[in-house]
Amino acid sequence: MSVNREELKQLIDNIHEEDAAEVYDFIGYLNMKREKEVIDQFDLDLFTGDKVLIRQVQKSQEDRINGRIYNQEQGLKYLRNTIREFESVQNL
Repeated sequence: MSVNREELKQLIDNIHEEDAAEVYDFIGYLNMKREKEVIDQFDLDLFTGDKVLIRQVQKSQEDRINGRIYNQEQGLKYLRNTIREFESVQNL
């Protein structure tokens, strides 16, 4: 759809003052929406080209399917043990 920008500017110039804030907010919303679309596409392009990241995601999916994941309690226990082992090796 082609929009005559001069006509659009005239409409904005003639809008009631009470409605001007809503028009301003809506234009801001449209700009943010377009920026988000550009950023999302950039992120998608960036991530789909990262072979290491793709492999990590695939590995994570495999781990979930095969039950090789930690719940919160198991994860904390694992981290505490890992820290304890590290500290004992470092003589801390």
